[in-house]
Amino acid sequence: MPTHSLITASPLILTGFHALSEPLRLQVLELLQTRELCVCDLCEALNVSQSKLSFHLKTLKEAALVIPRQQGRWVYYSLNIAQFAVLKEYLAAYTLLQIVPARPCQD
Repeated sequence: MPTHSLITASPLILTGFHALSEPLRLQVLELLQTRELCVCDLCEALNVSQSKLSFHLKTLKEAALVIPRQQGRWVYYSLNIAQFAVLKEYLAAYTLLQIVPARPCQD
């Protein structure tokens, strides 16, 4: 029996998977894999406006997948590795499942 499900999963797990469902947000996460980046650098690398990027960064922050750091008027982002570990643990539980075949339907 699974130890958890999407029905009982924490809201942070649900928002995490929602955040991962958008290609631009995945691109942001890929850019942050090796270093912290400023919003201006992310806008330039992704060729998107700051307003569009801000919308997606808000989603990533709500999912706790990124950590913002303000320095003066600039905001820098880095990955929140601990939250990725939580999502990985949630998915890893599915690799342990033993699926029982369905019972035959009655005619």
